[in-house]
Amino acid sequence: MKIVFAEPLGMDECVVNARTEALRKQGHTVVFYPDRNENEEVLIERAKDADVLVVSNIPLKKHFFASCPALKMLSVAFTGVDHIDLEACKRQGITVCNAAGYSTQAVAELAIGMMIALYRKIVRGDALTRMCEDRQGMLGGELCGKTVGVIGLGAIGQRVARLANAFGCTVLGYNRSRKSVEQVTQVDKEELLTRSDIITVHLPLTPETRHFIGATEFALMQPHAIVVNTARGPVVEQGALYHALRKGLIAGAAVDVYDVEPPLPASFELFNAPNLLMLPHVGYATKEAFASRMDMVVGNIERWLSGTPQNRIL
Repeated sequence: MKIVFAEPLGMDECVVNARTEALRKQGHTVVFYPDRNENEEVLIERAKDADVLVVSNIPLKKHFFASCPALKMLSVAFTGVDHIDLEACKRQGITVCNAAGYSTQAVAELAIGMMIALYRKIVRGDALTRMCEDRQGMLGGELCGKTVGVIGLGAIGQRVARLANAFGCTVLGYNRSRKSVEQVTQVDKEELLTRSDIITVHLPLTPETRHFIGATEFALMQPHAIVVNTARGPVVEQGALYHALRKGLIAGAAVDVYDVEPPLPASFELFNAPNLLMLPHVGYATKEAFASRMDMVVGNIERWLSGTPQNRIL
């Protein structure tokens, strides 16, 4: 089998070679590309004769798969697979496995960090200090005692809930199906939105969750509420978020995900929104998470080759 790493996944070639040594000893060919290139024609050139392809969150659409007829298995180094044309994979009989859970702790910690950054005005404080200013009446807030509403009680949502509990927060949870989560009171969507001081989103992107938070939902929130999105950009409707911040319907927001992947265009609407903390999609990007991801990606390939696939999406 020819196994192609279409991008480096945050690792150098030595690390990848060490982790795939067993595959090479079994007679498989492993090809590693040290740069990330999202151009479809470049990706096709890299993958056109691959049996197995490793890729993270680079979009792969119908034309790509049609141009890679040898492809039998896709090991996605990412939890979400909404960037992959699964229908095309299904038509070609391609097995798709993801890396579910590799960044659970990383994303959960970032969500909590963004809450603290908003409450303590960390970005503004840094700017004032660098301008040789004092705090100029800057008054922050504390997480302790706040009500945190967690939308989506998957692995990441549950981890955020536990961390929020540790900070002394009351935690409300919304999930489409009931889950037993310690120290989380599950409520309906409307109650969570109206009662929460902090709303943190942890839903996958599906047709049902697209724009799950929009104008109607922002209108239900308290004016002192803040919203954190480390899930998928389109789960929170961008125009509605912009309007909510400009009109003071909520006190602030922090986002790590957008309708498009960073770098964002200079004309991006949210750049003009007040009280908004923006990060360039780094929730999953920690050394620890990347090491775990590499183990999972290669493990998915090894298990598929042995006929016992794991983390299978398709």
